Amino acid sequence: MTDLVVISLEPWDEVWRRNQHLLAGLLRTDPALRVLFVEPATDPLHALTRRARPTPGRGLRRGPRLAGVEDERLWLFQGTKLLPRRLDARSDERLAASVVRAATSLGFDDPVLWVNDPIGASVLRLTGWRALYDITDDWTLADRAEAETQRLVRDEATLLEECAEVVVCSEELRRTKGAHRPVTLIHNAVDVEAYRRPRPRPADLPEGAVAVYVGTVHRDRIDVPLCIDTATALGEAGRLVLVGPAPLDPGDRARLGEAGVVLLGPRPRDSVPAYLQHADVLVVPHLVTPFTDSLDPIKLYEYAAVGRPVVSTAVAGFRDSGDPFVVVAAREEFPAAVRAKIPSTTPFPEGADRPVPTWADRVEQMAEVLGRLSRP
Repeated sequence: MTDLVVISLEPWDEVWRRNQHLLAGLLRTDPALRVLFVEPATDPLHALTRRARPTPGRGLRRGPRLAGVEDERLWLFQGTKLLPRRLDARSDERLAASVVRAATSLGFDDPVLWVNDPIGASVLRLTGWRALYDITDDWTLADRAEAETQRLVRDEATLLEECAEVVVCSEELRRTKGAHRPVTLIHNAVDVEAYRRPRPRPADLPEGAVAVYVGTVHRDRIDVPLCIDTATALGEAGRLVLVGPAPLDPGDRARLGEAGVVLLGPRPRDSVPAYLQHADVLVVPHLVTPFTDSLDPIKLYEYAAVGRPVVSTAVAGFRDSGDPFVVVAAREEFPAAVRAKIPSTTPFPEGADRPVPTWADRVEQMAEVLGRLSRP
């Protein structure tokens, strides 16, 4: 039986990301595979500083049921970060030990370690398990405190040196991370069939014309002032709607609301295609930074699957797509470019018939990488 311990950047929830799509596909195609999916630990003290409710980690538990996957093959684990690193230098080591205990309790005696969150370097140092580093974002380039950046750089150096396999999701990551060691490029993709099945208009989508963004509304990616300018340019002609988790501070949320931007929050993966299908124009108001240049946005494939008009800043993926449905606009031209697409004259499913990479393709590629990590 094959066992896999995955150190994830995100929890396993209804908003599916790359890890979930790949793991679900791998579980369906390999009946011997078992997965322990390690979610980010909770941080009760940090929650208190943000006036949020402190909660302990949920520990070890069965994962959600997946179609075509037998029970007890997917497990979730969430630990608790008791103290900040500045007060407990062994904080990451303690979390790593809790992961090992969870894996051991499941009988994962010799698993493969799949690291997406660089904090997984602590598990690798503790165990020496055969390891894969799957790089989906270059967090060493994100705007973080100096101590956090130094930790990320240190952890990534360990992973790049000691992992037997390194997978990257973008050409830029292949260039930077592959400069000193072999890496495998596995792009993102989309469940094409799900996105092309016609859906009714979501009840919470504003009436009239809408410009829609689907993704995480985070300052690392989203240009908040540009969203405000775009909503202002739309005026009475339409509304800018942001669909997805929005870890913004209260000031940003207030400014967006005052400008008329609609923040809908996260939506389950099965409902996301409807928001895209009923958009007059899909938008990507992203910052263009070294960090965003490292990305291969999943929305690139989701947007292509529904064939709607797209306006994007000159961000990685979209600026090089060559897609005739995509208008790449400079920041100062972006609001007017979005306004020019309102209202749309091409209702879905017109245009939704082009070849788009599917997650099944990526599952096959990842299975090949994992196969190289298998014991002889």
